[in-house]
Amino acid sequence: QVQLVESGGGLVQAGGSLRLSCAASGSSFSNYAMGWFRQAPGKEREFVAAISTAGRTTVYTDSVKGRFTISRDNTKNTHYLQMNSLKPEDTAVYYCAADETTRILSTTTSPRYWGRGTQVTVSS
Repeated sequence: QVQLVESGGGLVQAGGSLRLSCAASGSSFSNYAMGWFRQAPGKEREFVAAISTAGRTTVYTDSVKGRFTISRDNTKNTHYLQMNSLKPEDTAVYYCAADETTRILSTTTSPRYWGRGTQVTVSS
């Protein structure tokens, strides 16, 4: 089992940036597909971004394309979500996720492992 711990959330003004980190421990990080989901108040959890095990492929939900960038550093057992040009509608709890049974997470994936979440609040 892999343990996931998110960090980097906070309160920012619209147009600002945040960088979320997800540190993994307990298993071979490079074997896990990694990604980010978010859940806003009163809404269902939604897929945000994913990166394949080797980092060669990335996938983003349409609403964040061009603004968010997912990356991973397998030597540090950490993956990141760089969020630029933040909008109030980005406000949510962001969760990192991992799954060793697939090469990449997607909108149809139910990841096996989850972090506890980090709050991102974008003020207008």
